[in-house]
Amino acid sequence: MKIAILSRNPKLYSTRRLVEAAKANCHRVWILDVLRCYMNITSAKPTMHYKGRDLSGFDAVIPRIGASVTFYGTAVLRQFEMMGVYPLNESVAITRARDKLRALQLLSRKGVGLPITGFANKPDDIDDLIKMVGGAPLVIKLLQGTQGIGVVLTETREQAESVIESFLGLKASALVQEYIKEAGGSDIRCFVIGGKVVASMQRQAVEGEFRSNLHRGGKAKLVKITSLERETAISAAKTMGLNVCGVDILRSNHGPVVMEVNSSPGLKGIERATNKDIAAMIIKFVEVNAQKGNTRTRGKG
Repeated sequence: MKIAILSRNPKLYSTRRLVEAAKANCHRVWILDVLRCYMNITSAKPTMHYKGRDLSGFDAVIPRIGASVTFYGTAVLRQFEMMGVYPLNESVAITRARDKLRALQLLSRKGVGLPITGFANKPDDIDDLIKMVGGAPLVIKLLQGTQGIGVVLTETREQAESVIESFLGLKASALVQEYIKEAGGSDIRCFVIGGKVVASMQRQAVEGEFRSNLHRGGKAKLVKITSLERETAISAAKTMGLNVCGVDILRSNHGPVVMEVNSSPGLKGIERATNKDIAAMIIKFVEVNAQKGNTRTRGKG
């Protein structure tokens, strides 16, 4: 097979592992900087070009699109789909998952467990918004934040009001969520491939920190998940329409709640914590499913 990997940095662990796994199975692999791809949009014969070369003849494309380039990255991926190239994750599914508010609304509609979440646009509504989500302590998240950036824990009502007012004053959209204290600064990353949880790890925040992201110093270890947690992760992935994703879950007093569905989950933490060859599993999934024109949109919304 001829496989394209959309990645801005070929030295990243996840990109390197995918290349290794693909080559180990005798596939030809090209790493393409998504921002250097450009396209000819035509109904007759849509094409993609890269540094002066025509990118035709690919069987599959694996998107590793960073959050900061979502708009252009998904446009490139959509062009590959128009050309009949099989995408590991479809462009519409990635944009659906990247929009945190939209993702939560879709998960809510499907009955997937979520933390109580509020969203407002005017400072006049802050008082009722805080009451609506159960009062302080609260977690306030910027919609555009990634890897724990733009996430604030407010211990008191006054702190919550001040942070929300500041965000609204800056015209920044933010979610207000209940703080799951019983999680103890840890979460569970469930790695889903093709509707199955193939690996899971528990991430624990460093002392004095409530964000468990590995980029912020969190530690990861192998964890055994419950059947309900497994069902929750699978349902979340299906709702987003993602073939491969990382579903982040907190263990709350009212059951597992989904914090985020990551459409480009890193491989380093999960492979090292579980000692599983996740990259090979992804390539195997591509081998089984990559058929020309197999770009049917999954999910709604």
